[in-house]
Amino acid sequence: MYNYGIPQVVWSANQNNPVKIRATLDLTSKGDLVLKDVDGTVAWSTNTSGKSVVGLNLTDLGNLMLFDKDHATVWQSFDEPTDSLVLGQKLRVGQRLTASVSETNWTVDDMITLSMNDDDLSAQVETNPPQIYFQHRLSIPIAGIKFSYIELENGSLSWFSNSTNGSLISVPLGSSIQYMKLGSDGHLRVFDFISYQWQEVADLLKGYVRDCAYPTVCGRYGICSDGQCSCPSSSGKTSYFQQVDVRHPSLGCFENVPLSCGASQQQSLLELRNISYFSIDPDLKNIDASSCKEACAKNCFCKAVFFQYYPNYIIGSCYLPTQVFSLMSVNEKALPHNTIAYLKVQNVANEATSKRLSVILGSSLGAFFAMMIFIVAIVLFVQKRYDNQAEEDYLDQVPGMPNRFAYDDLKTITGEFGKKLGEGGFGSVFEGTLSDGTKVAVKRLDGFGQVKKSFLAEVETIGSIHHVNLVRLMGFCAEKSHRLLIYEYMSNGSLDRWIFHKSSERILDWQQRKKIILDIAKGLNYLHEDCRQKIIHLDIKPQNILLDENFNAKVADFGLSKLIDKDQSQVVTTMRGTPGYLAPEWLSAAITEKVDVYSFGVVILEIVCGRKIFDRSLDQEDMHLLSLFKRKAEEEQLLDIVDKSSDDMQLNGPHAVKMMRIAAWCLQGDYIKRPSISMIIKELEGIMKVQEGLDYDFSAQPSTSGVARFDPMDIEFSASTALLPSILSGPR
Repeated sequence: MYNYGIPQVVWSANQNNPVKIRATLDLTSKGDLVLKDVDGTVAWSTNTSGKSVVGLNLTDLGNLMLFDKDHATVWQSFDEPTDSLVLGQKLRVGQRLTASVSETNWTVDDMITLSMNDDDLSAQVETNPPQIYFQHRLSIPIAGIKFSYIELENGSLSWFSNSTNGSLISVPLGSSIQYMKLGSDGHLRVFDFISYQWQEVADLLKGYVRDCAYPTVCGRYGICSDGQCSCPSSSGKTSYFQQVDVRHPSLGCFENVPLSCGASQQQSLLELRNISYFSIDPDLKNIDASSCKEACAKNCFCKAVFFQYYPNYIIGSCYLPTQVFSLMSVNEKALPHNTIAYLKVQNVANEATSKRLSVILGSSLGAFFAMMIFIVAIVLFVQKRYDNQAEEDYLDQVPGMPNRFAYDDLKTITGEFGKKLGEGGFGSVFEGTLSDGTKVAVKRLDGFGQVKKSFLAEVETIGSIHHVNLVRLMGFCAEKSHRLLIYEYMSNGSLDRWIFHKSSERILDWQQRKKIILDIAKGLNYLHEDCRQKIIHLDIKPQNILLDENFNAKVADFGLSKLIDKDQSQVVTTMRGTPGYLAPEWLSAAITEKVDVYSFGVVILEIVCGRKIFDRSLDQEDMHLLSLFKRKAEEEQLLDIVDKSSDDMQLNGPHAVKMMRIAAWCLQGDYIKRPSISMIIKELEGIMKVQEGLDYDFSAQPSTSGVARFDPMDIEFSASTALLPSILSGPR
């Protein structure tokens, strides 16, 4: 939609994968609408090949549609909402609007969302668990009614069920056309085209959410009072917070000394009376303030306490968030309850005063020489202390870092590194238990001396990534020469133990394998498309897929894989990864996220077939899984290679063969022909189908002058094969 040439974006296909100038949008002869970057890389596709598409239409309401010869809709943008709804568009149960970063940056950061759930419409900050700032219950006392969707109509945001409907929130009647947009500030606004320009006509949450109750109104730790933003007050002579930018108070505040789990004895709770929070979902009830504070002090990840109680009572409820966004000042006289906030802060430990250096002059040459040696030794000692302190100061100045642990605490947590879980890239992994009983995997890195800012930058970036299908980095240690990483513990270990080393108790059924494949895809999709920086994993293999107690799969070893900017489609990097999982384009040094898609295809085959990519115990013609796969596909005998150790896999043979076709799609030698991970997810969820005409010569590349042909079958597998694992590799 346009306002005198200024675009009002209401839908974007490739929000987190923007293309460059001279990109092309083509409706192919097969009926697929394809967006290609200037280098020919497919950035997005409707995946409608073979569905008899004959035309495209963009309606006056902003719905992009593909239709067949009978004018039936085959695909429409209305079914895939982004941050906006236009008139007549539906937000169905399970869908959500996700706010863009800003009005001019249409990428998403998964921070603010509006979700349509089974029984409510809610807006929240996507933390773990979510922090809800708006919730509208949809409750009708009629048995059998299930809510289906909400829809923006002229005059109302309405809800619809299987048998009835009603108005949810009133909307001013539009003069011509309207749209509703979820902003990066959390507001849900309606815009109308009035007098040849777009004007805001309603803020739909205004009657439900106060101005100071939006999660980012004053930034992290900022206090909102009558629309003004400030930082939490000091305690005595100590100032714990300062503004990110004094010229822009709404950007929030940061801690002068970041919290450190390894220095919990130097932590305290800063009391702030008449301060509340936008989201208070009690973690503890029927509790007094002292017990509430004690619970936070014992929890390394607790960042604050919000205690609510009624006058003349000492018992109340408390909320212990792991992330703190905007705070708000409240007038207790206007509320039925009292609220006290306690922010966890790090106190500065007293440093010993610098040692005084004294120089004793001697008259003899021998004494002078001895003194010079002494002086040089002292200078080196002081310099080393200075360097160590500079490193510590740098750590304290980096905002947004994950929890920091002291080395001695990690020795206690791991029982002096007594229980080894395995070997990973650059170090060993040990089992540990935090003071609250939480099990963790502690990775001790080898070969790292001084703190490197690049290492810390990666820790900060990876520590901020949270997704249900990615192994979470919970903390780190960078003390003197010690470098350790603390990850969540995965009780069922790595995937290779379940598909390569099978016993009667370790055989996965078809549904488990299918879910594991989908979980891996969702984790990779988050790295490729939903992070602020695109992350290419570069080493997808079963050893880097970990399973929790319910066999939910999580991708590990994505630390220093490769972070690139959103607008960068290719990056030259040193060949790394594991033989057998390397994509053919590695020799061309033009690497995209499609190398992960190729490796994922290999992993799918290994899961379905229950064997390694290369197995010397088999006959020579069957040793390499890809060559066997190619031969069986040409013979139309793919059922022959489905895992024979599982009766359930044999019963689900046709489904397994279909999954192998997805693997073949991922393994296309020409990376341009490979799908994106998001396309694979759609296929796995039954939304689209695998494209036709797959090439089973998986080593074939598009011809490139001066680039050698790469054949993964030519790689020799041995214990001496040099691999380049990530520095921040996850637990194995």
